[in-house]
Amino acid sequence: MRNIAIIGGGAAGFFAAITAKTEEPEAVVTIFERAGRVLAKVGVSGGGRCNLTNSFAEIADLKTAYPRGAQLMKRLFKTFDYRDVYKWFEDRGVKLVTQADECVFPRSQDSQSIIDCLTHTAQKAGVSVCLHHALTSISKVEDSEQLEVRFKDKAPRRFDKVIITTGGSPRAAGLEYLVHLGHKIEQPVPSLFTFNIKEKAFCNLMGTVVEHASLSIPATKFRSTGALLITHWGLSGPATLKLSSYAARYLAEQDYKAQVAVNWVNERNVQIVEEQLMALALKNPKKQVATLRPFDLPSRLWEYLLQRSGIAETKRWEELGKKSLHKLIEVLTNDMHTIAGKGSFREEFVTCGGVSLKSINPNTLESKVCSGLYFAGEVLDIDAITGGFNLQAAWTTGRIAGKK
Repeated sequence: MRNIAIIGGGAAGFFAAITAKTEEPEAVVTIFERAGRVLAKVGVSGGGRCNLTNSFAEIADLKTAYPRGAQLMKRLFKTFDYRDVYKWFEDRGVKLVTQADECVFPRSQDSQSIIDCLTHTAQKAGVSVCLHHALTSISKVEDSEQLEVRFKDKAPRRFDKVIITTGGSPRAAGLEYLVHLGHKIEQPVPSLFTFNIKEKAFCNLMGTVVEHASLSIPATKFRSTGALLITHWGLSGPATLKLSSYAARYLAEQDYKAQVAVNWVNERNVQIVEEQLMALALKNPKKQVATLRPFDLPSRLWEYLLQRSGIAETKRWEELGKKSLHKLIEVLTNDMHTIAGKGSFREEFVTCGGVSLKSINPNTLESKVCSGLYFAGEVLDIDAITGGFNLQAAWTTGRIAGKK
């Protein structure tokens, strides 16, 4: 009778445990969680509603959803993908809905539906859960295929298979025990965070939302599009979080101090922007520029952008000279601001980095340097943008790691 340990009671851990017990009903399968409760991150994901996956309808290339780990996810999706996740939960009584933005949520709009489904399914299958078990180290048992797992203030235990699903480690030191076994670790750095902008006039626009904007970091290929939210500390919203994910390692190297270019109208072709402004001016020559907002921009933002362009709000459209027009186009399409640090994205903190994908078998997620040891979830160097993609990675990798 095999003894299987899952270290970490999160999304990947539960999926790995349920899969392992389903594949080997005779095996003893135990989840060890360091905290006093399981699935805490699932509880807060999606603002407490649990954005558990995505329809992937708008994803032509997985690299746009997974800045790190796209190739591995593409391979693993052949075995278990977002459609399988959708069916898995619905088959167990959790009705799901796909929003207009392609994010998938439980119909209840409550993450507790997902937590209850996972805990009940695990319990019914015969999976045991041990709380307050903090892993300290793992080693191979001499002259044996087994692994010895040591926990803080607990007696060591031996297992035939161990699946590490401890989530992202904010510091490399948290993964030191895996380095001792011979694994390569990609330096962990934060991903999915907001940008601090130390500019009073800008932050005075807090609460302003631009539904379709784009962001980029000058002199790099990092670029994102989506809704943009101005807060009392700077920039937030999906476009910001996406850019932070794409540029996670770069921004860490810059100590979170860099320029960010905002394209408020999400139009890279400046000629199109110029034509629209000219058409507006020709149609409304006598009107003051502040009274007509192009591209449906919020009024407070439009007034701010006019100030940035050095254009008086009382100026009439017919009075706009070529120089002023070009300055306005520049501000609309390439408005430069300085990132002066990062904000944290509450409990939905995601880490870029972790166990290098070079250290694992891409088909089974078993360690290449320690047989019987497997990985799933964010402990791996896989991370995604917002929109349910990170939880999808947890379900998929948990499923693969849990297989016999």
